[in-house]
Order: sequence, then structure tokens, then C-alpha cells
Amino acid sequence: METIALSRRDLLRASLSTGGGLMVALQLPGCASLPQGMETNSLRPNAWLEVTPDNRVILTLDRVEMGQGTYTGMCTLLAEELDVDPASIEVVFAPVDSAYEQPDFGLQITGGSTSLSSNWVRLREAGAMGRAMLVAAAAQVWNAPASSIITEHSVCRLREGGPSLSYGELAELASRQPTPTDITLKSTADYRYIGKFNQRLDASLKSFGRADFGIDVQLPDMLYAMMARPPAAGRALRALDDQAARNMPGVVAVIQVPRGVAVVADKYWRARQARDKLKIEWDAGELGALDTASIFDLYRQTLDTESGDTVRSEGDVESALASTSERMTAEYRAPFLAHATMEPQNCTVWFRDGRCDVWAPTQGPDVARAVARRECGLSAADIHIHTTFIGGGFGRRLSQDFVGEAVSIAQHFDRPVKLIWSREEDIQHDLFRPASLHRLTAALSPGGEALAWTHDIAAPRVIDHYAKEAAGAVAPTWAPQAMVRMAAGVAKMVTPDQSAYEGAEDVPYAIPHIRVRHMKADSGVPISYWRSVGHSFNAFVVESFIDELAHHARQDPLAYREQLLRDHPRHLRVLRAAAQKADWHGALAPGRARGVACHKSFGTYVAQVAEVSVENDAIRVHRVVCAVDCGLAVNPDTVIAQMQGGVIFGLTAALYGEITHTQGAVRQSNFHDYPVLRMNETPEIDVVLVGGDAAPTGVGEPGTPPIAPAVANAVFRLTGRRLRDLPLRLKT
Repeated sequence: METIALSRRDLLRASLSTGGGLMVALQLPGCASLPQGMETNSLRPNAWLEVTPDNRVILTLDRVEMGQGTYTGMCTLLAEELDVDPASIEVVFAPVDSAYEQPDFGLQITGGSTSLSSNWVRLREAGAMGRAMLVAAAAQVWNAPASSIITEHSVCRLREGGPSLSYGELAELASRQPTPTDITLKSTADYRYIGKFNQRLDASLKSFGRADFGIDVQLPDMLYAMMARPPAAGRALRALDDQAARNMPGVVAVIQVPRGVAVVADKYWRARQARDKLKIEWDAGELGALDTASIFDLYRQTLDTESGDTVRSEGDVESALASTSERMTAEYRAPFLAHATMEPQNCTVWFRDGRCDVWAPTQGPDVARAVARRECGLSAADIHIHTTFIGGGFGRRLSQDFVGEAVSIAQHFDRPVKLIWSREEDIQHDLFRPASLHRLTAALSPGGEALAWTHDIAAPRVIDHYAKEAAGAVAPTWAPQAMVRMAAGVAKMVTPDQSAYEGAEDVPYAIPHIRVRHMKADSGVPISYWRSVGHSFNAFVVESFIDELAHHARQDPLAYREQLLRDHPRHLRVLRAAAQKADWHGALAPGRARGVACHKSFGTYVAQVAEVSVENDAIRVHRVVCAVDCGLAVNPDTVIAQMQGGVIFGLTAALYGEITHTQGAVRQSNFHDYPVLRMNETPEIDVVLVGGDAAPTGVGEPGTPPIAPAVANAVFRLTGRRLRDLPLRLKT
């Protein structure tokens, strides 16, 4: 038998993944864990910070920047404790390294609106550690106590008005100081940048074209690839006539790869034109007969026949239902949705000198490495992921199908190959937000008081689709692919997945008897995480149905919520702040109405009031007031921008978003039939920050869930029609 040397970390990982467990630990590793290529005389106290002798302060960013502001937020946290101007910090994107794993997930991924909250302590500690070592070096130079040294703007100064040394001048000496074991962080009252710094540090890079996105990668002698994929997932190649494509100018090769047929040429447009000349026959496949109606028939049958998993049970629902004949029931439906990122999927791969270099706009560089390894068979050490700026992620780039395709193509060449997806491919071959079907029942007292609440959800589990990729990143780097495949199968069985019912199981309203159940129903349509995940549809369902109960009780929907949220002060705070800013009880222009919704997701509380009109059955949203409690706002302008972006993203889905299927294939193809909200349709958006000094929570996603129910509730107040299907349509 071959003897394999296991490190302690690998052994722990193997045993934990087998048992379905997760170990979380704060890591502040020393220089041995750091990426290669840093300055030899630099101060490198941990995995995030480097101070060079030429006075550069460098942050290794362990979360990707895809427009959500992590670049600025992370710089602000580091700068606060290091006492440097955030704008002076240089940023490099982290390589794949266990030091940069997201502690809650055990993967090096950017998602779940956790980037800033998961680094709230450790990045400040990283800065404080560096500052302490610089101060210790200055104290040694001046033979003075550390308490007599002041730090500000990358300088150590001996008392006010005394001699000074720059951080760069102290860097080498500081690197030889003992690593501090006790780190004291600033109090809130002493913050110089947190909560106050509002400059967007990547704005200039992006405005003047200096930010390199994945699609911008240019390498010497590069080739371009386009893919021909089966129209429906799971269909296989039956016959191929590629002669016409091979005869096109600039075409280098036509290659069959696991996900279809690749055309490789010297220019992108030539590859695309040649791809369109391919004559391909695909077999019927498992999803060949699938259409939208049959998917929801499956969901409905599942609700009719399955008991599912009870994810919340309080009181005695059955007795409460039996105690009264006064009931309300409703069925809600949410469709599949595409991500439609501004930058379509792309990846550049270069095999050379026994190694594989991958340039990708990925939300999960360690998952990307695992997928590349699966495709080419090289060791993890020989695969190098270069993360770029990302032109929108929304969860789409947590999945690495585009990386797998590029690697499977590029391994046939000794030149770099860039794979680019067209907009049509990006929509039709997306990994979609799951569709779902919901049934709700409320038992009511004669006076309209809610006695019981049941919510049954038919939807797939995202982890069942994502486990194959995630398992490769979690598995030890020495694990053979057979073991990775086995681990993926185990992960699907043992990994909890709240994606179908998050935002439904924690309904905050004071109803004495509550039951929430999830019935797994999976049509086989490829799915993945989408901005705010299950909250995106469960907020719509819960906040619409609570509005129905308010109407049945003949109560103002705001007052009804306030009474039922009496034990949830942060919900009440945002609800009242939004209502006050929107002038809830104030007069409106003729033909307009207001609707309200309140929802907590990713630790953040958001309430929104939408002001709506209807003309010729077309819904128009004129104004949205959004109140948010995300704890301490590290960069207030970023929080406001993310709430505005979340509203626009959610409103696009609420009014237009729908992916439908015929014979297993997606009907939509581009923005003409999968539209996004245009500038002239965008409402005035007022954001009210009501957070205090609590630790910050996520802001990338929580602005999205409440907008659909707020609009739907406003439409009901205006027209008397209750819209229970997304997207919201008055004309069917």
C-alpha cells in the first residue's frame, strides 16, 4: 500500500467532512502562510497586511470585489487600526490559501453577504497587530516607552511635535519584533474612518479602465473559444458535422469536450461565426420533455402527497385549525430566474511548463481550482487561480461551470485560451434561481386575530446541485477524484440546506401556532444561488400573506404588523422609520397607493414602502423608501448604494423576471425577452440608515427581498387584486 503523509489540517478536514461537521477558528498566520513574491524586508505580521520599506501598505483582499464594496470596506477596517488613510492602501487579490477561507463556510468564497461581517474582527486585528509591531520598532529606535508614541497617516511620532518615522522606514525593524499576543482594538468613540469614510476606492480604477475584469484578460498569442452546448441540460451529442466550421477563417480547432463542442479561433468573432456553422444533433435527454407547466405540476403533486421536513413547529397547529372554521388559504408561485450579470461568464486558461494558470472572475477561487483539477488531472499545487474584478456576481460565480469548460478546452493547446459566453448563452445556460410553489393557511378568530399559520414549500435544494463543486474544494488536496465524487454524494445527504425555506421558518409575527414545512421537489433544471437566495421568494410570500390577514382583519397593514412585531424591536424600528419617511398616512397623488413589507435576511433588518400606480394594466413604481438596520455602517455610502442596487435588482425580478422552459430548453435569450429595469423606469429610492453600534451585518443582498411584496401590496390597495405569482402581472 502507498503511504500518504497527512498533515494535521488534512486529517481534521477529512474526518470533519466525513462527519458532516465544521470547525471554525480565527487564523492570523505568520509569514510562512503568505503568498510568494512579497518584499523580503517587509513587515508581514499576518495573511492580510504587508508594509514595505518604500512605505507601501498592501492589503491582500480575501473576498472578491464584484461591485458590492468589499474593496473599500476591507481597506477601511484595516486602515482604522493601522492608522493609515484607506485611500493609500494598495489591494491585491488573494491566491487560494486556507488562511482566506470564509470562517462560516469553510471555503474561500464570497457570498451570503458575509464579506465584511466575517472580517469585522480579524481585519481590524490584522491592522492592530501591524501597528503594535511598528510602534515597538519605533520605541526601540528612540529608546522610549511604546505608550509615548503616536501613530497617524502611516507615521510613528514620539509625542506631539516630536521626531517621526514613516511606517516604511520602520518596516524591516518591525518585522523582527515579537508578534503581539494581546491585541486591543479601538473603541467606537475613537474611530477615524469606520462609519465616516465614504470614498469608493475602486471607483477611479473602474471609471478610467484600470480595473482588470476577467473579460479584459489579454495574454500573448491568445486563442478564443466559443461553446456549442445542448439546448437542454443532460442532452448528449448524437452527431456532429463540423466541416463548414473548420473551413472558416482563423479557426484552429473544433473539439468535443464534456459539456458540448468547442470552436477555437484566433479571434472571438471568428470563433463565434464558426460555432454557428456547426451542424449538431443532440439526443432527447432526461429533460427533453420538460416544460414550465410540468415543473409546477410536479411541485403541486409534491405538496399534495408529501409531508416533507418540518423546519419550524410551535404550539399545536392542528388543534388551532380545528378550533375555528374561519380560515384563509392562498397559493403563491415564484419562477426560475437568471442572474444576468453585466459581465457574461468568461475564463482564460494557459497550460505551460507543467502548470495551469486560470484567470477568472470567480466568487470561489478554491472551488475554481478544484473544478480545474477535476478537468485536467493536475495536482492542486500546479493549478494557479488569478482572481479578477467581477462585473456582477449575484451568486452566479459561486458555480464554476465556465472555469471547467475553459480548462477542458485549453488543455489541448500550449497557448492561452479565453472562453467567452455570449449574452444569449449566459441567460439560456445559466444556473437558475430555483422556482418554488407555496401553500399557506391561517386560522383566524371571529375578530380576525391570527391563531395559526402554516406554510408548505415545494422547491429543490441548491446544495444538491452545488455539492459536486464544493466537495472538491473542501476535500484534502491529495484526495483522488473518486474520493471527491464520493464526498459530494455524502455532502448531498448530510449537509443542511435552508435555501428553500430561509425567511419562511423564522417568520417574526406573534402568532401562537406556527408550522413551516419543506417538500423537496427537483425537476432537474440546473440551479444555484441567486441574490438573497430563498429570501428572494419567501419574503414575497410571507409579507404578501400577512398583508392578506391585515385586510381580512380590516386593519391598516402597517398597524397590523406593528402589533404582531411587538417582541421584535429591530423589525419595528425599520418598519416605523420607513413608514415615517414615506409619510405612510399622508395624502397621495390620484391613482397611487403605498404598500409595505418588512424582512430580515443575512442578519440585517429592512423595511420598504413602495408608491405605485397602474395604467393600462402596467405597474409603475414611483418611489421606494428603504429603512435598513445593518448594525454599524462601516461605509455609509456603500450601504446606501447596496440598498438602492438591491431594490432595482429585486424590482426587475418582481416586474419582469421569469425563465420558462419548452422541451427542456429555456425560451428567453437576451434582454429583449428577459428585460432589466431601465433608467426611465427606476423609482426615486430613499434610504434611511437606522443601525447603531452593533457589529455590522450583510448589505449586499437584504435590500432585494422586501421590494416584490411591497409593490404587490400597493397594487392590492390600489386595485383590489391580490397578485400571488411572480412576476407581478395584472394582465394574464
